[in-house]
Amino acid sequence: MRKFGLVGYPLGHSFSKKFFSEKFHREGIQDCTYENFPLRDIGLLRKLVSDEQLCGLNITIPYKTEVIPLLDRIDPQAEKVGAVNVIKIKRHSGPPELTGYNSDIFGIAETIRPVIGSAVEKALVLGSGGSSKSVCHVLSSMNIEYISVSRKRKPGFITYGDIDREIIQNVRLIVNTTPVGMFPDTESFPDIDYDLLGPGHILFDLVYNPEMTTFLRKGKERGCTVVTGTKMLHSQAEKSWEIWNSEKY
Repeated sequence: MRKFGLVGYPLGHSFSKKFFSEKFHREGIQDCTYENFPLRDIGLLRKLVSDEQLCGLNITIPYKTEVIPLLDRIDPQAEKVGAVNVIKIKRHSGPPELTGYNSDIFGIAETIRPVIGSAVEKALVLGSGGSSKSVCHVLSSMNIEYISVSRKRKPGFITYGDIDREIIQNVRLIVNTTPVGMFPDTESFPDIDYDLLGPGHILFDLVYNPEMTTFLRKGKERGCTVVTGTKMLHSQAEKSWEIWNSEKY
């Protein structure tokens, strides 16, 4: 039996196990399982991968950056972004070899490219974690300028208190890369002035549980185009499966 799974903490919000279990059933894949591994300490990763049946892992909040020092190799694109959400495990003689990849990049691009076309020139990226790094990488590849927002003031970021009318009016795309609004705290939302939003804005939330977050609902009520995190979840998951099973990786 080949094992795959998700590492993060906590994992009550995740749909990954459901996605892969349904995929295995739908496609008649009988020799694979997918499990959740809620690790309080990412340092326990090496102990986890001592299970010789384990072939690949997804990495989620809060470990997409913290996991990098524990890897043996990292894909150049993931290294450039500074975030890993897929680990491929290769076993030879001796300890398993762990290689990190980033399928979020693929999932984000696949999700927003059909929606924004060539109309978006500037974006606002809420958050400073591993997912925000992937979003910023994708935006740069599309020649879209972006402003990054963090709760705390630090180089390269503005704070939520700095987001004024001018900033909101000058961006077309606003991306939430934070866990704010994620199950079970579904009534919370990023701290921006939603009354400044209108039909010219596109809101994209990487949170997929719930699918229609309060962030997106508030935007939709004001005429914004809204993009849920569901397509990204599916796209990055399928890319993970390709990475685990293809000789290209």
